[in-house]
Amino acid sequence: MSSTNADKFLEAAADFPETALPNHRIYEHPLVQRYATKEMSFVWSPAKKFTTWRKLWTALATAEQELGLDISDGQLQEMRDHLYNIDFDLAAVKESEFRHDVMGHVHTFGTAAPSAMPVIHLGATSCYVGDNTDLVQMRDALQLIQRKLVKVLAVLKKFAVEHKDLPTLGFTHYQPAQLTTVGKRSCLWIQDLLLDLERVEQEIENLPMRGVKGTTGTQASFLELFDGDHEKVKALNQRVCDLMGFKKVIPVSGQTYTRKLDFFILSVLSGIAQSAYKMCGDIRLLANLKEVEEPFSKTQIGSSAMAYKRNPMRSERVCSLARYVMGLPDGAANTHANQWFERTLDDSAIRRIILPEGFLAVDVILSLLENISDGLHVWPNVVRSHVMAELPFMATENILMECK
Repeated sequence: MSSTNADKFLEAAADFPETALPNHRIYEHPLVQRYATKEMSFVWSPAKKFTTWRKLWTALATAEQELGLDISDGQLQEMRDHLYNIDFDLAAVKESEFRHDVMGHVHTFGTAAPSAMPVIHLGATSCYVGDNTDLVQMRDALQLIQRKLVKVLAVLKKFAVEHKDLPTLGFTHYQPAQLTTVGKRSCLWIQDLLLDLERVEQEIENLPMRGVKGTTGTQASFLELFDGDHEKVKALNQRVCDLMGFKKVIPVSGQTYTRKLDFFILSVLSGIAQSAYKMCGDIRLLANLKEVEEPFSKTQIGSSAMAYKRNPMRSERVCSLARYVMGLPDGAANTHANQWFERTLDDSAIRRIILPEGFLAVDVILSLLENISDGLHVWPNVVRSHVMAELPFMATENILMECK
């Protein structure tokens, strides 16, 4: 675009009336705007993120008080009273002033809880709130994914049982093979998703908190606060972990927790996407054979020009989103591999994108799988006609066995 045309474009954008379609002037993320549930969107929202920061600061101050630091009950109560009333406008001003998001929110929290200002973030580094919040969000998001997987499996089980005795033509190499049943074929989908559920449950169980580690993971600032008492520092680490609902704390960190954890989590999400793609790919092929059809509403239009078409749009959407999720572990792998020594900041921007988007996309995928599975329609007469057309050829296997 020439500079003249670019200037005209910017002029037109600036002149667009504020009152006309105000939400259509700026880019909005389709995963949030069009697809994801409110629950998953909230997990990755600023409200969730920054209230978790405040909860972490309160947990730290609570544990520090319990272990002997001069922090009053009044200071702790003031912090607890102001976990949720975040002045985001003030936080933006403070962040702009300090050029530091964590310090912007420290001062915003301190404005709301002035008596507690001296003990907010005491001894901590930015990654205390940043990294631990990421882990809280991933844990909570995994729990949502776990529940949705269970729902999908329950619906698919019902479908499998209903059609367990309906013979259908099996395919290998997408060529007619021996018979299977419609219900048994769906058990292939169920088994994949069960394996994914096991992995999700393992990650929920094993996901550690970064904990209270200091600037390079040595806990030096906390040793200074507790006059070199190693046992109190260990107890502080464990107590904060307990207060935040984690069973484990990572034994060793640099400034950040190892980014390998992100790779593990995104690999699990990729696994779910793979299973969903396989299932919906099968449904798309079966739809072409007119044996199975995904839900199709009475008012749905298959094509603007071809009224007879019944496109498997939901399954296509699943495959589209799954293709994106399957590519995310590469970004996490490269991010982990390129963390120098105790940390570099080239991890920050990519993690802000791939972690929430991975979960949001899988949230959508599982909602679609539940919807598809619940309305999946089988056409038994078409299934039977395909079986009968190939039945004479299938008999050759039995003939060969008799000729041994």
